[in-house]
Formats: sequence, C-alpha cells, structure tokens
Amino acid sequence: MLFLLDELLHGANSNDRRIGAEGIVHALLNRGAIGLVSTHDLALAEIGGSLNRQRCNVHFQEEFDNGRMLFDYRLRAGVVTKSNGLALRRSIGLDV
Repeated sequence: MLFLLDELLHGANSNDRRIGAEGIVHALLNRGAIGLVSTHDLALAEIGGSLNRQRCNVHFQEEFDNGRMLFDYRLRAGVVTKSNGLALRRSIGLDV
C-alpha cells in the first residue's frame, strides 16, 4: 500500500493533530505501507522520532524575487529552516 497525505488533520488543534497524525502514520507503517506526508506544521516533523529508520524529513526551499516566490524543486534533507509565511504576507503588503 502506498499513502500520500497532505496537511493531515489540518482542522484539528495542534496537540490533537500531532497525536492523531502519529497514530495514523504508525498504523499505516505497521501494515507494511510506504508513503509521504506533506505539511506546514513543523511539530509533525517530530513524530518520526519513534519510527526509527522508517522515516526521513525532507523539504523544498523557496526564494523571493521582486515579490514572487520561486522554487527550484530540489528536495533537500532535513526539516525546513526558513519561514515563508511571514515573507509571503509582507509581499502582499501586510505589516507583520
């Protein structure tokens, strides 16, 4: 079985989302599934700690050029270290 999960449990509060997502991913892996989980919630990157070698975190990175967000679509190892949310809001004129 292959799973592709995007913004898993995005409507839940952050604590419930983390606990629920960890349970779902563990259940899938325990059944022999492989897959990907995409999220903007950095707390979900921590759920892999109990998965040993069954997971790795990767990310895409962006750059801003004249108010436009540009991606090179290169997959990079680890958890993202940049935040684009505030830069994106600033690019549309919000004072954040």
